[in-house]
Amino acid sequence: MPLAAVMTAPNQPVEVQQLPEPILEKGGIIIETLYSEVCGTDVHLLHGRLEGVPYPIIPGHFSVGRVVETGGAVSDVNGKLIQPGAIATFLDVHETCYNCWYCLVAKASTRCPKRKVYGVTYSAKDGLLGGWSELIYLKPGVKVLTLPEEVSPKQFIAGGCALPTALHAIDRAQIQIGDVVVVQGCGPVGLSAAILALLSGAGKVIVIDKFESRLVVAKSFGVDETLAIRADDPRQHIERVLELTNGHGADVTIEATGIPIAVKEGLNMTRNGGRYVIVGHYTNTGEILINPHLEINLKHIDIRGTWGIDFSHFYRMIELLKRHSDSSKNIAWSSIISRSYTLKEINQALVDVEQGSVLKAVIQPNLS
Repeated sequence: MPLAAVMTAPNQPVEVQQLPEPILEKGGIIIETLYSEVCGTDVHLLHGRLEGVPYPIIPGHFSVGRVVETGGAVSDVNGKLIQPGAIATFLDVHETCYNCWYCLVAKASTRCPKRKVYGVTYSAKDGLLGGWSELIYLKPGVKVLTLPEEVSPKQFIAGGCALPTALHAIDRAQIQIGDVVVVQGCGPVGLSAAILALLSGAGKVIVIDKFESRLVVAKSFGVDETLAIRADDPRQHIERVLELTNGHGADVTIEATGIPIAVKEGLNMTRNGGRYVIVGHYTNTGEILINPHLEINLKHIDIRGTWGIDFSHFYRMIELLKRHSDSSKNIAWSSIISRSYTLKEINQALVDVEQGSVLKAVIQPNLS
């Protein structure tokens, strides 16, 4: 019986349990997990901050593994037959209906009320439907892709869910060549957004964070300026952004912190007529007082929310990794990973992610 890390309830230690082998259906796939990630969403799950989570769950919504068995002939989205032994990954979002108003009219499938997410909205009672497990069962219809040879499993998981999420935010930002881009927060999403802003032709990319260690990593990826938030001078980074932009502010500011006060600060760092993209607020962390006249309308600012990803972001992420892989010496994606953990170390991994002592934590469930 495979082992899995089970989050039994909010604010309880994660337990490693033996669970039944998956029952393979026609069109289903069983994969042996090579890597799964630990991200901020998992910390929110630990503390019960997301609605509709059917505890107990097996977390781990972005994963990559080796195909063990398929339920008959199964092909990926490119029409390629998926064979045992292939290295494969899958979109964590499943059961999007493509039949409701959001899917058909609004063209906003990330708001489909029927969509479910591996590692988040499937119960452990329903099977091995999360990445913190030695095996993962991919239900019939799950969107699967085999990795191209240019992209290693480690490179893929280094991008993880942060890279397609950031890609969605960059789409929303509509960066133009020469734009000054400020990224608030240098966790995996913020760092990914900064890298993508550089690839999009930004004239200057400025990254802000409270952790110096994260800013060092951002510098290694080529960002132009890094600004540390100082407790003794909470406006210093705002003033520095204005100084670096001749008093105008950024053309585009991307919030990737999940902290309410960052939104107010970000609006003050964005130029008149600029674009402000919010991607970090995945859970309800509270309210902030904003002056609609002075901080939004008078400045003629365009505020854009970014919720989740769809398959296009997932697919394009892999194409991006293929083009800018470690092997090509373009972008050393794997260096984003701070540490790898075993299933038995999962509670320590969650602590490390929550405290910010690691930038990217990954799980290797089949390592002891």
